[in-house]
Amino acid sequence: MEEKKLINKTAIIIDVVLTLVFYVIMAFVLRPFVPMQGPGVVEFWAAVTALPMAGVFWLVVQMFRVTFIDQIRSKK
Repeated sequence: MEEKKLINKTAIIIDVVLTLVFYVIMAFVLRPFVPMQGPGVVEFWAAVTALPMAGVFWLVVQMFRVTFIDQIRSKK
C-alpha cells in the first residue's frame, strides 16, 4: 500500500505566503529596536533581523503541519 505524502504543493505555497507575511510584519515591528539612526539603516537592520525569525517560523509551520496531518491520519 502506498502512503500519501504529508505535504503537498498547495500546502507549501500557503506556508510560503504565511512566512512572507510574518517576515513583513516582523521587519516592521523590529524597527523601533534598532539602535542606529540614519536613512535606510533602520529598515535594513530590521529586515536583516527578521530573516532568521522568518526561517524559524517556516520550520515551525512545517513541523506543525506534518504533526497535525500525521495525528489525523493515525486516528483513522
